[in-house]
Amino acid sequence: MKREIIKTLDGSTTIHLQEWDECYHSKHGAIQEAKHVFIKNGLSLFERNPVSILEIGFGTGLNAFITFLEGVQKQQKIKYVGVEAYPVEAKEVLEMNYVAELEADAYKAVFAKMHECEWNEEIAISTDFSLTKRKQFFDEINDFEIFDLIYFDAFGYRVQPELWSTEIFQKMYDSLKPNGVLVTYAARGVVKRSMIAVGFTVEKLAGPPGKREMFRAFKKV
Repeated sequence: MKREIIKTLDGSTTIHLQEWDECYHSKHGAIQEAKHVFIKNGLSLFERNPVSILEIGFGTGLNAFITFLEGVQKQQKIKYVGVEAYPVEAKEVLEMNYVAELEADAYKAVFAKMHECEWNEEIAISTDFSLTKRKQFFDEINDFEIFDLIYFDAFGYRVQPELWSTEIFQKMYDSLKPNGVLVTYAARGVVKRSMIAVGFTVEKLAGPPGKREMFRAFKKV
């Protein structure tokens, strides 16, 4: 599948899959989307408390890097697990401009380390941030009550509806601790029904730039 690096409307880069006409991030702004969906409406709920995060779709590492930067600012201990079946190639990582766009030159080596470190091992990125990259298909996830927060950032329902199935959301529900939270950029009715079917309580929130709505789901017990 042909891939190209493109700039989104906020100046940050993403990967575009031409065959699907699908991007790893919003064309309206990769960084804006990540901050709005995953930080503002996800990580911020946990304030300065230690938090364990599962990311569905590690991709370019943008969500992980922004989460790391937030952790530094808030002095928060974060245990981060990113699942990815098809890792981004090194040459593509080099074209990502996140360090510059986030004005995070002091942490350029951190972004590099996130991509260079071994897969399937827990790596200490810093004193307060650990990263485990798992090369794994989403339907192979079998964690049980390990995570406080899930960033559900799979490719869209339009191109991969199987990633938004009841079966996948059952795995997400099982992976969360009681009262855990899942956030996603998606806001389709079929996605909401799948979430509710496995036990999630779902709320609709204002979406990031270019998208009217998004979902946040709670494992209430």
